[in-house]
Amino acid sequence: MPQSTVIITEKPDAMNKIAQALSDNKAKKKENGEFYWYEFKRGNKKFVVTCAVGHLFVLDAIKTGKGWTYPVFDVKWIPTHTKKGHEFSKKYFETLSEAVKNGSDFVIATDYDTEGAVIGYNILKLLCNKEDAKRMKFSTMTKDELLNSFENASAHLDEGQVEAGLTRHYLDFYWGINLTRALTLAMKNAAEKGFSILSTGRVQGPTLAMLYEKEAEIKKFKPTPFWQIELHVKLDGEEVIANFEKEKIWKEDEAEKVLTSSKGKDAIVKDVKKREYKQSPPVPFNTTDLQAEAYSQFKYSPTQTLSIAESLYQAGYISYPRSSSQKLPPSINYGKILKALASLKPYEKFTNNLLKKEKLIPKEGAKEDPAHPAVYPTFEVADLKKLTSQQKKLYDLIVRRFLAVFADEALRESNTVSLDVNGNRFVIVGKRTIELGWTEIYGQYMSTDELILPELEVGQKIKVSKIEKLAKETQPPGRYSQGSILKEMEKRELGTRATRAEILKTLYDRGYILGQSIKVTKLGEVVVKALQEYSPRILSEELTRKFEDETEQVMNGKLKREKVLEDARGTLIEVLKDFRTNEKKIGKKLLEGLQESREEQRTLGTCVICKTGQLKILRSRFSGKFFVGCSNYFRCAKCGFTRNACKCKCPICGQEKGKCKDSWKDKQWTPSCQTGYPLPSNAKNIPTGKTCEKCGTPIIQVIRKGKRPFKMCINPKCETKADWGKKKTKTAKVIKPKSAS
Repeated sequence: MPQSTVIITEKPDAMNKIAQALSDNKAKKKENGEFYWYEFKRGNKKFVVTCAVGHLFVLDAIKTGKGWTYPVFDVKWIPTHTKKGHEFSKKYFETLSEAVKNGSDFVIATDYDTEGAVIGYNILKLLCNKEDAKRMKFSTMTKDELLNSFENASAHLDEGQVEAGLTRHYLDFYWGINLTRALTLAMKNAAEKGFSILSTGRVQGPTLAMLYEKEAEIKKFKPTPFWQIELHVKLDGEEVIANFEKEKIWKEDEAEKVLTSSKGKDAIVKDVKKREYKQSPPVPFNTTDLQAEAYSQFKYSPTQTLSIAESLYQAGYISYPRSSSQKLPPSINYGKILKALASLKPYEKFTNNLLKKEKLIPKEGAKEDPAHPAVYPTFEVADLKKLTSQQKKLYDLIVRRFLAVFADEALRESNTVSLDVNGNRFVIVGKRTIELGWTEIYGQYMSTDELILPELEVGQKIKVSKIEKLAKETQPPGRYSQGSILKEMEKRELGTRATRAEILKTLYDRGYILGQSIKVTKLGEVVVKALQEYSPRILSEELTRKFEDETEQVMNGKLKREKVLEDARGTLIEVLKDFRTNEKKIGKKLLEGLQESREEQRTLGTCVICKTGQLKILRSRFSGKFFVGCSNYFRCAKCGFTRNACKCKCPICGQEKGKCKDSWKDKQWTPSCQTGYPLPSNAKNIPTGKTCEKCGTPIIQVIRKGKRPFKMCINPKCETKADWGKKKTKTAKVIKPKSAS
């Protein structure tokens, strides 16, 4: 078989795009069972384009026969498909192995970042027995850019990217495997049974500690009462609220004095101040900003946003979505993209207006990325009819943000009116938009407080329709959302744009955190407390930042990978030595936390029927299905107490309730409160701590794989479920006859 140039891509969609772009759509599939690669000729040269499916190799500990122990630093790269849960990658591994057999030279065309560099390098070294290859660099999957990237490919791999990527992989593996083993073994040694795998890591630990800081701040918070006075006035027939000049009045008697002296009095316009100000356009999306905005607008999780964005990128509709940059270089050809977007009806008006500008100058942010620009739509515009609803929403968000950065500033006006009511000053702040500017494009993704006030003159008397005193309390600090936590991680330099979403997902999967408004569970709380007390360096943000900085220096050629890893091994040995000294104490705390967390996660709230029992998620011994039952369901026939409170001993074996192995224990219990509810099957049912406004039963969040989570009360007879299961029928449109002229 003749020798060929092999182009290695990261994913199947990228393989398809690159093969067709370089062959002018003449590439032919070479089948290998259900998988394939592409072959074509350019001039007299034969080319093969093949793909991985992300990482085909992962790090693993070299087995020593001693079982689980730590510290572990003897590691090697193994095929990903040999790890449980990743068997699907085996066929990609075998297909790629077959495709590269007759390669004489190689081109790496994986994503141009440290992860892509490691994927390409490992395939090159471990499957192709090569140390170097040409490197394509592109930020979009458009035909023009792919051709340009191929024709101007670097003669060598980006050594800095490869070394930095390998450094990060080794660091994360060292931290992950050793700390996970340490935590898990500590708990296992403290438990007779019922322990769980616990994990932490170089970034995971500090992130959890940061979330716990917020949780502790909320728990420690003590509300302070205050009062507000609201004045209701009619302006041009519309009711408007004026607030007393002091936003918070800390003494009730002072508030009462203002209320009493203002009652029954008219308001006099004392002052009118108008101020015009400009509102700048937003900056282009980087990865974190995109994830935060998608969560804010659509409640997409960070990992979900990246997955949707990746599908749009692979289709050629947007640029590479993993970027730290908030800048758009002129080289992307602003005009060409705008002209292309004009072909899509929702953007036609905006693009045509922008194309009339003398110069297209984007509003940019401060952050840069040497590898990729900010996220932007390409001139290969999407077919909106073929996009999924999620893709359509994210694409619209990215397009409108891109258009907005080229638009004019918005011009707004604030109108502050001071009212005097018997010597008490009240204020109304009106706001209106004079010139829409960029908000006309991006307005649906932002909130603007519009309160247009009529023209008022100093000395004008205004009738007061109502005045009231409101008793309020200061509120605890808000919890992080999935969007705001990513921004805080970026601010504190924890993780990278590519890993932060996955770290957050791991914290959810491990049961350390829950909810969209992120709450730290009892287990997460105990993990942090135990480590803070006995091994605080595991949670150190400074240590994490130190290694991030050193990895960056490896990228820039200022440090060698082995020096950083040697330092990391030394640090971990010290950390784990301290940990082992306190292993029993840590294990005991972790076990208690696990048990409390499991109880917390299955308790929904007080029973609405008996008012004393707790509604809990239980599992049927007979069907294996989960359901909700009251803790007061069984009472002892002998003493009348519930199972948890009963101390009676079995007359046969003499042991207490749960330890008795005789059938007598089943006959001892008599039903008391028989409240019970079914739960959705094949789903994860999570307590929310809230109750239904209609029936008072607890509300749960239902999560099913591949489907959007939803919330529901557990009462199947609740009026909120009256239409569940019914098919929606379209109502006929009634056309009213025109009135006679």
